[in-house]
Amino acid sequence: MMTKELGKTGVYLPEIGMGTWNYRADPGPSRRGFEAGALFIDTAESYGTDHIVGEALKGFRQHVFVATKVSPQNFSRSRLCVSVDSILKRLGLDTIDLLQLHGPNPAIAIKETMDALAEVVNAGKVKFVGVSNFSVVQLIAARRAFHLYSAVSNHLRYNLIDRTIEKDLLPYCKAHHITVIAHSPLARGLDRLQDCDPQGVLANLSRSMGKSPAQIAINWCLCKEGVVAIPKSNSEAHILENCAASDWRLSADRLRGLDSVIRYCHRGRFDTLARLWMPDRLMPFVRRVVNSLPRGIRRRLR
Repeated sequence: MMTKELGKTGVYLPEIGMGTWNYRADPGPSRRGFEAGALFIDTAESYGTDHIVGEALKGFRQHVFVATKVSPQNFSRSRLCVSVDSILKRLGLDTIDLLQLHGPNPAIAIKETMDALAEVVNAGKVKFVGVSNFSVVQLIAARRAFHLYSAVSNHLRYNLIDRTIEKDLLPYCKAHHITVIAHSPLARGLDRLQDCDPQGVLANLSRSMGKSPAQIAINWCLCKEGVVAIPKSNSEAHILENCAASDWRLSADRLRGLDSVIRYCHRGRFDTLARLWMPDRLMPFVRRVVNSLPRGIRRRLR
């Protein structure tokens, strides 16, 4: 597994980790991922998967980089400290490698939140801090408020068909040595990618390269400087398939072919906010509705 530096920390992450949002399997598939080199796992207190991650980590902890996220409603000083203690207890750990703010919360002053993060870092409960779904403006505000420690990562949606962060976030993160942790590198499934691939370029590349479409899509993300990917799967077979997207690179010609054919979007502010704040319980219903629409309409909604 190839690695990339986390910010400018001197710590190198496997470029493919494992996401655990909506993870429904037992610890077994995650353990097989660790054995295959995906020694980087991402969770969040809102996911409800800490107990499974904690079980999977047994016997692997010294080798695995563990990232988690604290929910926006817990960004006050008192609540953040309590949340961190609760997360550590559920995971069965003494230290969190990367603690991320799970989205901005304008109701709580960013300085208060950053001071609380400094407190848990100084206490040895957290090694590094990052953010999730922060815009450039929000990143700048966080950096100004955080004098002792800098945010080393931004956890963002990024894939072949959703390139919203390429407008300004990706260049900003690159310029300031902030690692982009790309969640949903396969969108919400290969069917979504195929909807936006009218010429079947993924299938053609798969046949010519001997790589699966999923591996090609993940590798496309990894070709970007400062980007690591955390695909999620409940299947051991798919986790191993995802891990095999590392240790090689798409050629410049193949990258240009994907970029010229795949129909991708740059989402507007309203769309981005709607997706960010939509309750998780509504997502399965929304997906069913979207999947029932004709492909031409689905493509515009990806």
